[in-house]
Amino acid sequence: MAASYVLLLLAALLALASSPAMARDPGALQDLCVADNTSNVFVNGFVCKDPKLVKAEDFFFSGLDQPRNTSNKVGSNVTLLNANRIPGLNTLGISMARVDYAPFGLNPPHIHPRATEIQTVLEGSLYVGFVTSNPDNRLVTKVLRKGDVFVFPQGLIHFQFNYGTNKAVALSGLSSQNPGVITIANSVFGSKPAISDDILAKALGVDKKIVDRIQAHF
Repeated sequence: MAASYVLLLLAALLALASSPAMARDPGALQDLCVADNTSNVFVNGFVCKDPKLVKAEDFFFSGLDQPRNTSNKVGSNVTLLNANRIPGLNTLGISMARVDYAPFGLNPPHIHPRATEIQTVLEGSLYVGFVTSNPDNRLVTKVLRKGDVFVFPQGLIHFQFNYGTNKAVALSGLSSQNPGVITIANSVFGSKPAISDDILAKALGVDKKIVDRIQAHF
């Protein structure tokens, strides 16, 4: 009987360890682990600063209310506040971002490999959406207005588009101190070294000349 309980306990522990809930940032084992950005030691996250040297500024950022420059080819600007910019976020498993959109500005299709994102519109309106994984590849979209909230599940391609003639501003929370971002077009067409145009032409079902023209923009 005891052996059965041991096997049951082991099975439960294995199930817990492999569950999606465990596939997140490591939890804090102490009150504070403020990132020491001067350390040359490589760990999963950041080395902790001596708690005696921690200051209020390690948990502080000022200026998120200021509009950002959206004069770029996509017409958007993301201001990410992660553990690199607020060292006190280290081991806390969260970050946030302000996103500014010019009229008809786009935050292009991208992935956060380590975080779910929850976003609220502060100003203007946005057409947002995400795409589910293979084989369904279902597009889920919504028009958001001021005060609306939308969730982008971890690891799924998603986007936001300001279809209006006025600027838009949104605020996002992310479930990782370092959510990461993979912009699809930049990764596929702007990798270094470049992915072979033969491979991309076959994958996309287009002529290589089309791939070459697109790659030239990245």
